[in-house]
Amino acid sequence: MSAVLDKLRFLLVDDNHHMRAIVSTILKGVGVRHVHEAIDGAEGLQILKDRQIDIAIVDFKMSPLDGVQFTQLVRNSPDSTDPFLPIIMLTGFAERHRVFEARDAGVTEIVVKPVTARSLLDRIDMVIFKPRPFIRSGDYFGPCRRRRQDPHHGGPFRRATDKGAIEL
Repeated sequence: MSAVLDKLRFLLVDDNHHMRAIVSTILKGVGVRHVHEAIDGAEGLQILKDRQIDIAIVDFKMSPLDGVQFTQLVRNSPDSTDPFLPIIMLTGFAERHRVFEARDAGVTEIVVKPVTARSLLDRIDMVIFKPRPFIRSGDYFGPCRRRRQDPHHGGPFRRATDKGAIEL
């Protein structure tokens, strides 16, 4: 994987200097050569306008622009440079409603703090080698939120592309 990582450009957005240092050390330890850092979502958005970025890693809670707002702007702003950008969110808030808030904003993957090299690298591996298709609906744009097929789902098909669905 390091042959892939050394060519990728990462954006690391976190208001905590120590967390940025930890994540940056993990990335550089596996061969990442290009890490751009920002202290909040607003600075991160400016870096996205100035540089080409392949993967963003953002903290959930920052001020004045947090990770959820950052993600919503990347996904939905008319002047977004890359609405399909893989976004991995770091969070110390593992409560279900917080995870859903991040997911519904369009976050690609989530890593719960404390961050380990394995947990971060697993999510990076997912966005590189197992990317999920993007979905656009009336109130959502981002990676498909379904992670698995439920064999016990007895309701209607959720999409026309579901196996066995009938086009109307």
